[in-house]
This record gives sequence, structure tokens and C-alpha cells, in this order.
Amino acid sequence: MAGPSHRGALDGILAVSLEQAVAAPYASSRLADAGARVIKIERAEGDFARRYDNYARGQSAYFVWLNRGKQSLTLDIKEPGDAALLHRILARADIFIQNLAPGAAARAGFGSAELRARRPELITCDISGYGEDGPYRDMKAYDLLVQAETALASVTGTPDAPGRVGVSVCDIACGMASHAAILEALIARGVTGEGRALACSLFDGMADWMNVPLLQYAYGNGMPPRLGLNHPSIAPYGAYACADGSEIVIAIQNPREWARLCAEVLEDTGMAEDPLFHDNLARVANRPALDARILGVFGALSRNEVVTRLNAAQIAYGAVNSVADFASHPQLRRATVDTESGPVEIAAPPVRVGDAVPDLRPVPRLGEHNDAIRVEFAA
Repeated sequence: MAGPSHRGALDGILAVSLEQAVAAPYASSRLADAGARVIKIERAEGDFARRYDNYARGQSAYFVWLNRGKQSLTLDIKEPGDAALLHRILARADIFIQNLAPGAAARAGFGSAELRARRPELITCDISGYGEDGPYRDMKAYDLLVQAETALASVTGTPDAPGRVGVSVCDIACGMASHAAILEALIARGVTGEGRALACSLFDGMADWMNVPLLQYAYGNGMPPRLGLNHPSIAPYGAYACADGSEIVIAIQNPREWARLCAEVLEDTGMAEDPLFHDNLARVANRPALDARILGVFGALSRNEVVTRLNAAQIAYGAVNSVADFASHPQLRRATVDTESGPVEIAAPPVRVGDAVPDLRPVPRLGEHNDAIRVEFAA
């Protein structure tokens, strides 16, 4: 039986986010999930992510995913009255997040240094494409552009061409890192009373995730080729077709698993000690021959027959699912979030807190909280 929803760890925390698109909304949405009050500052026309698509009951799938539990306040921060209102709100805030173009917040009077000079306890987080300095500082940056710039696209795709990771992974990496840093800053403030000035960029977030290929390039013998649904430095670790045309991804991580795969799945005990395949380095070097041997077995068996052998041998495997398959996956947990067009079911937040049921607050209408917030923070 499901347990009650839990009290948020960030109840009582006020976060103000001058945000749009994905990275900053990702960070602030996680604060909202934890109970923080998040006031989302939008232009009169709204966060442009509201109009990315209309698939979620007429709402943008991106916006529904990333803006649950927030309050929407529309402001023109270049207008003196609205700027003064935002300053009054920030006078009570614990956290300020912004992802305007580099320098834009400071020009409007909302730079981190200025805000923290007034209130050292404030935690600020500036999110950008390439950072607050450097030659790319003023470059416009969106997820796919940064996938290309960080070489993520060059290690993704097939041998024929690079590919885009199918979700906004650079935005998400930046949002995750920013969220973690904000939580660290809250802990540190509880000890010292001092806030922190944080900054994170899409480029730096993905650069961290690219450390393995970067190190392979710097200290190895060049980069392994793109291999589609195969791991470039571990073999066998990739997709193999069965007789019915379905594909199964298998993963071998150590010598014990390799021996079991040979004996119990491929039914070729001697293959485990074959000089061409006896360790991972040899298998990677001789991948075409390795793949041919595995495909020769898998290609003669149905998917169910392959799965039966893999289960018996305790070999890790996974199906190459479509989004339709994922939508009906028996392991997928869902949570409901209310929108102005009705309830929408989304994938539940990944971390479980005991047996608590995720308590996702509604996605706000544009400017839904204008009147209430203006009264609350009146001069």
C-alpha cells in the first residue's frame, strides 16, 4: 500500500528563477519538488518553452515536465515598477537562478555580485551556454549546438554519421549540476550563514560528462570509432539481432560473465580462451570476428530462446525498445501533474523517499500568480 506524501525538505525556502527553456527550469523544478516555493519570472509572452509543442493535452511537453509546482509571475524587468517588485521579492529570497544572456541580468540590476553585496546570505546561480567569460561567452547556445561543440555528437551515432542524443542532454546535465550545487550551498549556508555565487554552463556540464572520451583521446591511441548500439571500449556490449528480427543488447563486464556467455549462451566453451577473445582488449580489437560468432548463434534463435539462455546464464541484457514499448514498460512509474488543460501523467521523479507518493503540484498558467504576488510584495 502506498504511503503518504512526504513533507518537503525545502519547505520554507523561497527560490526566484528568471528562467526560460530547459536548464534553469530543470534546476528550479527539483527545488519545487522538494517543497521550495519557486516564483518563476516570465516575460509577458511567457517562457518560449510553453510553445515548443502542444502534445501534452494542448500544453508543451517540455513545459509540463519542468514547471510543475511553481508560481508564474510576468514581469518586464526593464520597467522600473516591475524591477522594484523583483528587488522586493529578492529581499526575502534564499535562492536566485537566472539564465538570461551573459551580462543581461547585471545590466538590468540583477547581477549576482550586486545582489550578494546587498544580501551575502543569498545563493545565486547564473546559468549560461558557454560561461560568463571566455571567447564563446556571447555565443548563443542551445542543446544541439552544445552537443556538437562538446564533441558529444562525434561519439554518438553510427559509423556513417554523428548523431544527436535524443533528449536535451546538455541542458539536463547543466540543470542537474546546478541543482546539486544549490543544495550544497544551502548546506554550507546553514553552517556559515553565507550564501554562494554559483555559475554553470551547458558547455561545462557536458564537458564533465565527456571526460572518458577526452581522456581516451589525450592518453590513448586516438578515439574509437562510432559503433551505433555498441560500446566503443567494451565487447561484447551492444545490440545483436535474433532470428525474428528483434534486437537484444547484451553486456559483458568481467571474465566470469564472458565464460558463462560462451558456455551457456553461445554453447562454445573453448571460445572463452580463444586468443582472439580471451580478454576485453582482444575482443575489442577483434570485434568483427566476435560479432560474427555471436550473431551466428543469436540469428538462429528466437528472441525468447535467447532470453531464456541469457537468464539462465545470468547475463545482463535489455530490449531495444521504442517509445511505445517504454510507455507500456512494466517498470515505468508514473505520477500525475495537473495543468490548465487537465491532468497529465509523466514519468515519476527518479528518487523515492521511503514509501511516500510523489506529490507534484500543478503547472502554472502564464501569470497565474501575478495579483497575489504583487499584493504580498507590495511596496
